[in-house]
Amino acid sequence: MGTVTVRVVPRAGRGEVVAAGGAITVRVAAPPSEGRATEEARRALAGALGVPPSRVSLRTGARSRTKVFEVRGLSGEEALRRLGAAGPPA
Repeated sequence: MGTVTVRVVPRAGRGEVVAAGGAITVRVAAPPSEGRATEEARRALAGALGVPPSRVSLRTGARSRTKVFEVRGLSGEEALRRLGAAGPPA
């Protein structure tokens, strides 16, 4: 089970998952109220990882823009690799 830290941008013009330089940003159209942005981010992250949404759950950050999601069945390294956010080569 791996974890992925993302920055969620609510009320974005379009939804997308962007990975650059080891950082992951999830832009969602939903507002941040009542957990709607978090839920949309969870589903978008699952789609970008190629796993069912049921395998992605919020670990920390329910009221924060920076959130940590837990992905069952993938290591953190594998999740970053799938998102293309492994960072620059050492």
